[in-house]
Amino acid sequence: MSRFTMKSLLSIVLLLTGTLLFSQQKSIDSKVQALLKKMTLKEKIGQLNQYSGDNTVTGPMTINPNKIYEIKQGLLGSMLNILGTKYTRQYQELAMQSRLKIPLLFGQDVVHGYKTTFPIPIAETASWDLKAIELSARIAATETAASGIHWTFAPMVDITRDPRWGRVMEGAGEDTYLGSKCAFARVKGFQGNKLGDLNAVMACAKHFAAYGAAVGGREYNSVDISKRMLWETYLPPFKAAVDAGAATLMNSFNDINGIPATANKYIQRDILKQKWNFKGFVVSDWGSIGEMITHGFAKDGKEAALKAIRAGSDMDMESNSYRNNLEQLVLEKKVPLKLIDEAVSRILYKKFELGLFDDPYRFSNPVREQKELNNPEHFKIAREMASKSIVLLKNDSKTLPLSKNNKTIAFIGPMVKLKRANHGFWAIDLKEVDSTYIVSQWEGLVNKVGENTKLLYAKGCGITDQNKAGFQEAIDVANLADVVIISVGEKWNMSGEAKSRSNIHLPGVQEELIKELSKTGKPIVVLINAGRPLIFNWTADNVPTILYTWWLGSEAGNAIADVLFGDYNPSAKLPMSFPREEGQIPIYYNHFNTGRPAKNEEDKNYVSAYIDLANSPKFPFGFGLSYTSFEYTNLKLSNTKMKANETIEVTLNVSNTGKFEGEEVVQLYLHDKVGSVVRPIMELKDFQKIKLQVGETKSVKFIIDNSKLAFYNEKLEYKSEPGGFDLLIGTSSADIKLKSGFELNN
Repeated sequence: MSRFTMKSLLSIVLLLTGTLLFSQQKSIDSKVQALLKKMTLKEKIGQLNQYSGDNTVTGPMTINPNKIYEIKQGLLGSMLNILGTKYTRQYQELAMQSRLKIPLLFGQDVVHGYKTTFPIPIAETASWDLKAIELSARIAATETAASGIHWTFAPMVDITRDPRWGRVMEGAGEDTYLGSKCAFARVKGFQGNKLGDLNAVMACAKHFAAYGAAVGGREYNSVDISKRMLWETYLPPFKAAVDAGAATLMNSFNDINGIPATANKYIQRDILKQKWNFKGFVVSDWGSIGEMITHGFAKDGKEAALKAIRAGSDMDMESNSYRNNLEQLVLEKKVPLKLIDEAVSRILYKKFELGLFDDPYRFSNPVREQKELNNPEHFKIAREMASKSIVLLKNDSKTLPLSKNNKTIAFIGPMVKLKRANHGFWAIDLKEVDSTYIVSQWEGLVNKVGENTKLLYAKGCGITDQNKAGFQEAIDVANLADVVIISVGEKWNMSGEAKSRSNIHLPGVQEELIKELSKTGKPIVVLINAGRPLIFNWTADNVPTILYTWWLGSEAGNAIADVLFGDYNPSAKLPMSFPREEGQIPIYYNHFNTGRPAKNEEDKNYVSAYIDLANSPKFPFGFGLSYTSFEYTNLKLSNTKMKANETIEVTLNVSNTGKFEGEEVVQLYLHDKVGSVVRPIMELKDFQKIKLQVGETKSVKFIIDNSKLAFYNEKLEYKSEPGGFDLLIGTSSADIKLKSGFELNN
């Protein structure tokens, strides 16, 4: 077939696909409009409300004794925290008793897996493996949809530069580019080929917007940022989620420029629904409409409802502000009926798109539920994802990978035999399912070592208490071993929603335990389990071998064992900078240079520096080691000058110079030397993860185009400016291997 014929065929296919999609949209639109004409005002307002089930609570629940009655009357649009096909069907049967038989939407916080729990999102982001991240969300969606749920309140795409904020565990870290790529991948994973498929759920990008910039890293706090910072740093991941087809967005608890996000017309109507042409619907976060009273932005629930619906909040989660006030506001002509109709239309459209009007029980099939919740392939993929998420922070003495010839291994620490903890925060607790499918770290090691290796255990200490009574037993056990593995960290529920911490040091006496065990002279490997970057300076400075294991999910134990023994060579890179002390926070790699930058860590005299602390992080963004080594050579640019409508091809070679097969994340950073507004010292603009055999060399290619050079200027215009650029290629933001430069001309 000729090239011309192939191009023509592709054009025809695209045209037919577009025509079919337009026809489907037009058909659903007509169905929505026909249904709207049949609905009373009360029924319309009912669609704008979401209540929680009574068994699982993920917020401050309101009491509504009329819940069942309202469902039967068609006065409720959605429910959350209803788990399993048995219960979703029961509630849907109640909705089918209503006059118009409008089905309910069931939502749930499926953040990193349903039954099969994957690593927490920040850990997955550390993999820098977008295909694996999408597959993780795909498996989660398959299990979720099979359990009768239509909608997940994920992904969280908030950019955050403050590890004190507990919800860093739920996002992709500090970088806008990496965060945007992960947002796109996760939405695609959750929603699959198309909404309406039985293995797809609606995604919900949250929290719109800038929630990750909460002052002091304190949950639910205010946000104080410029509009340019909003557009350049915090909005792009949401735009990426919209571009990926996200069905819904959830607004945030914070205010922006003094206006709570829930009533912020600028972000919800002007940006999201008009500029970005978003066709889905916006749901409030739990109770956030009613909380505007406490904000001091609304005097009562009626005014809160008025401001929220005008601003573009379509569905009220658990505050009852719409339920109690919208009808009166419409009758008083303070809220135009067209605003109600618009919000209802967006919600009904998704219900039609999911196929719920054709079969309201299509997602409530118990046979399919059991099949998907017990699919062994899911656990295999979870194990691979967990291995990809482990960051090797130090391996100075080459203790890792461990030899399988070790006769005795001591496994010490408060995390070793925990099971549920490996799921981390925002895991689904299925009451019908026990924890036997969760692989503890101890079990993972038992599964890995042979009969000739003896495993010894001692707890040593608790996670948060000051009790050192177990130290001596741990020391005695360590003295009997060839190698000592110590598993420490924070509790699984010390990171997550409402889990802000002012002190993010390794808690309790765990670091003192590490000090005592180090005195034995035995080879020591430290595993750090956490939902955020922690501070562990003594360990970082004195222990030669450290793995950051986050919370890895159902297959945590097996994945950790795979990495310890070299069956998987660690390849993860940090998605957040790790501070030396809390006094550095917020800390992030892509900061501005200022007029008086410090020349080095010792430069303290009238420059931007701490007199008692280095400026640099303990571990930088993008950092992570491997059991092998890589060499970067032969950087070439196709041109050193370009125009806005042109591109530059960047090529380099990466070689595996070590003794193990391994993967490397090649990171490309740019620095705009001079701008109409100050520019960061460097910005991640592309990356590739490549796999190399021992001795293998691969050519890596990047394309520099205008989109990688543009930024928001003082007028909030997104454009590039002529001038010089530094091009930096490295293995982390602090380890640049190759440098070059080019110019952008008019």
